[in-house]
Order: sequence, then C-alpha cells, then structure tokens
Amino acid sequence: MFSKWRKYSYVAQKEQHHQIWWVLLWLLAFFVLYTLLSTFFFSTRVLQSETMQPGLRSGDRLILSSNKIYTFLAAQDLLGDAPPFRRGNVVLVDMSLREKTGILPGALDILLRFFTLQRVSLFDNREHYYIKRVIGLPGDEISMTNYVIRIKPADAAYALTEFELSDRPYVPTIPQVPALWNESIPFSGNMEPRILGENECFVLSDDRSNTNDSRTWGPIPVDIVVGKVLFRYWPLTKLGIP
Repeated sequence: MFSKWRKYSYVAQKEQHHQIWWVLLWLLAFFVLYTLLSTFFFSTRVLQSETMQPGLRSGDRLILSSNKIYTFLAAQDLLGDAPPFRRGNVVLVDMSLREKTGILPGALDILLRFFTLQRVSLFDNREHYYIKRVIGLPGDEISMTNYVIRIKPADAAYALTEFELSDRPYVPTIPQVPALWNESIPFSGNMEPRILGENECFVLSDDRSNTNDSRTWGPIPVDIVVGKVLFRYWPLTKLGIP
C-alpha cells in the first residue's frame, strides 16, 4: 500500500525529485571542493619508479603541496623571487608544461580522474611527471665530482657539498661505473661548473645511475616544478617526511 502511495502521490514524487537534486547538488559541491584542493593546495601520488631509492621506493604513497597558489601570487608581484622549495626538497616535475595542455582537455581530465578515483586519465601521466630532488637553486654555481654536487650560492664566497646545503638529510645511491667513462657522458658522475639562470633549478634522482634528471634535461624552469612532497603515508613502517 505504501509503495503504491509513493508511486501515485504527487507529494511523494516531488519529495523524491527533491532528494535526487540534493544528492546531485552535494556531489557537485564535493567535486568542486575536491578540484580546488587538488589543484591549488594538496594532491596524492603513488611513486612508480625506483629512481629515488634508497629514500623512496616504488609503491610509496605521498602527499604533495601544490605550487599553483605560489605561482599565482608571484605573478601578482606579491612574493619575492625565492621559489617555493629549498635545496634537498623532493618535488614533482611536470615536463608536459613545456607543451601546455588546453583548458578544455585539462578540465575533462580532472572530471574523469575524479569519477574514476584517479584510475583513468586522458593523458599518460607517467610520461610527464617525475619525482626528483632539488639540488641547485637560481643563481647557484654547481659542479659534480664522483656523483656528488658542489654548490656555490650566488651570495656565498665558497662552494659546499649538496649535503651541507640541503634542507633535509638524504643518502644517494652512488653507482660503480667503468673507468673509461668521462665528462662527455651524462651519467659519468662528473660535470663542469655551470651557473643556473634566474628562473632555473637543478634536480637529480637519488639513484645516481642512468636515470633521467637535469644531467640529461639540463636545468629546468622553476615553473614546471608543480608540487613538493610533504609526507609519506604508506607504507606505515616509513610514515613521515621523506
């Protein structure tokens, strides 16, 4: 009897329509909030390579801050010239920003990733996003000997090793290479001194073997560093700031 009343009653049907609209409204509000948070504040990412070992390994779950708010404020001349990261920070580099995606495909990608719980994307993100460690900042003079970077900041009188200037401690993996390798090979472990431009930074993998980073890319624009790793929440045994 009750089910028939709901089927034929105008009041019941109107109430049911209102409930559907409220559900859709709440879903839309949640989507907008999620988009704002993931675009301008925080995001999560699963590391899918071993290039940052031994500190980070494939499968680690990371929480990252977004640099887009900083980029917006910097464009309005509301911040200084310092980038939103320091030497030693682990960051997310988006190499696709050299070939920027249009607004519509980008918005559709956000929508698709939201409703598929980050499982489906319009783009192959693995080809564009890289987790690396910041070694040099704009104005630094950097060189490499036996896979260790020496840095002379623009306002410093002498150079120090990357570990002395790092914001956080870390231990890179130093490979064994044939003696015939020389400075002309990107992964030889040696590099002549070079000075970074005013909008350039130098990023490296913690695994200093044959992995792509600024040794093959060259210094990268500060603008394509889109996030900084804040916290590792998985595995639980390694919970904390990487």
